[in-house]
Amino acid sequence: MGHIIIGTEAIANGAVTRYELQRFYRPIYTNVHAPRLPAPTLRDRTEAAWLYSKRGGIVSGLAAAAVHGSKWISADIDIELIYHCPRAPKGILARNERIAPDEWQQVGGIPVTTPSRTAFDLGRYRPEYDALARLDALMASRPYSIDDVLLLAKRYKGARGVARLKAVLPFVDGGAESPRESCWRKVILDAGFPTPRTQIPVVDHDGRHVRFLDFGWEKFQVALEYDGDQHQSDRGQYLKDRRVMPELRRLGWHVTAVVKEDDPVAVIQTLSQAMRTRGWHGPIQIPSYAYSARFRAETASRKQKFE
Repeated sequence: MGHIIIGTEAIANGAVTRYELQRFYRPIYTNVHAPRLPAPTLRDRTEAAWLYSKRGGIVSGLAAAAVHGSKWISADIDIELIYHCPRAPKGILARNERIAPDEWQQVGGIPVTTPSRTAFDLGRYRPEYDALARLDALMASRPYSIDDVLLLAKRYKGARGVARLKAVLPFVDGGAESPRESCWRKVILDAGFPTPRTQIPVVDHDGRHVRFLDFGWEKFQVALEYDGDQHQSDRGQYLKDRRVMPELRRLGWHVTAVVKEDDPVAVIQTLSQAMRTRGWHGPIQIPSYAYSARFRAETASRKQKFE
């Protein structure tokens, strides 16, 4: 017996009997089945969605990013397909869009948008404060050319979300090590700070490595560190963080450590004060969404989606 199958097709070619289909398989979509055990993975659901399209759809969006190796993608996302289907079933998000032959490829026998086309779609369709995180993660797993993405924006001039995509592309950085790190970087950029560097290496006066800082400004020796749940639940990591902070201060660094529940307005104000003390005097404007209860709630609840 196969893995993900089209029920009627598998019966017709003798791969399974009707009894075996009912006894050993579960339906994922109409006429598309997976073995009852174990539970379908994201890869299984992606293949099932493609089979539901009668092998005519092209996997795109977050599902395509996952195929390309992007991390922090939940197994229960809707599977995005470039496919004409006015009444797509629950779990499939079909978009009737144009796509050229050079914008997709076969991966494991399934047609998937190329990394550049995947980035083009992620930047257009993901929420503004999530788009950078997704583009960063894709860049880290499957580096793509920003110029190639901009060529697609030119090719599909006027398409939905192109302006949003073009606004975020200059800040894509594959050095980000978590989605929330990217999210905080987006907040800082939108506040008006200069573009920070990610994964800043810090060495002591003897040239010994001390730390890679999440992102910041070497010129001003100001940085931000995002402490994920592992920093709080892992005793060893907690002690390591606690010991390194005094050393960073001795080396002249001002490091602001944040967690997911922190108020972005307060963090911006803290960073602004630190930067001005170190000689930077640019204008700061709090992004309107930083005051939003919805933004704060979604940012604080991303454990189930990302980590």
